[in-house]
Amino acid sequence: MSASRKEFKRVTVKSLVEMKQQREKISMLTAYDYSMAKIVDNAQVDVILVGDSASNTMAGHETTLPITLDQMIYHASSVIRAVQRALVVVDLPFGSYQSDPKEALRSAIRIMKESGAHAVKLEGGEEVKESVKRILNAGIPVMGHLGLTPQSIYKFGTYTVRAREKEEAKKLIRDAKLLESLGCFAVVLEKIPAELTKIVSEEITIPTIGIGAGADADGQVLVIHDLLGMTHEFNPRFLRRYMNLYDEMGAAIGQYVADVKSKDFPSDKEQY
Repeated sequence: MSASRKEFKRVTVKSLVEMKQQREKISMLTAYDYSMAKIVDNAQVDVILVGDSASNTMAGHETTLPITLDQMIYHASSVIRAVQRALVVVDLPFGSYQSDPKEALRSAIRIMKESGAHAVKLEGGEEVKESVKRILNAGIPVMGHLGLTPQSIYKFGTYTVRAREKEEAKKLIRDAKLLESLGCFAVVLEKIPAELTKIVSEEITIPTIGIGAGADADGQVLVIHDLLGMTHEFNPRFLRRYMNLYDEMGAAIGQYVADVKSKDFPSDKEQY
């Protein structure tokens, strides 16, 4: 650990800006339940994202679109009860903010009041400007999300890298600057060229958090189930698996089944 690293008793949106200024990278992971959030928080992760990826990892949907606002509040409430240090950011789900700024504000207020979360995240730039303004004007911190925006997957038609073309890259830079000017405290950059991430990170003062966006982002985020190897069918280039829990948990459960069938469990020492 660097001697110059500042220890934050509680990470706030201000802490993240300080970390960027001090060139300390920001760590961010998803969590959707109390037990996992407690482990992640105790490991000193800076930001916990209660992502709409819960639609995939927790409910088995193909996309993030089906998850509801009520479900996001349920997951966020579970996470908040476990967290002592990390900043907890909650995704506004599809349909809760895109078309009506008033609805966006109502959705954000519900998340903050009913879950106790610290901030919300939403996808898009110019298209959601009015929603971002409404939420920020209410005093609710907002994290942006540009590049590959999973809630728009049917518009894109693919999960391939975004902003390779010149015009789309220019728009992404404009959107990042717009989100900064509106008052967002950070922006996620998903699956864009590393060179573009470097440009954006240098041209805005708020932190950038990358996922599949290269090493020049001010921080990195991964889905906890992917990092731990609890999923095995998802293998993008940007994913580094730190464990292989899919196989390890399967082996442990298989051994339990075998022990029950063979009457090895419970033993004399494991009963009253």
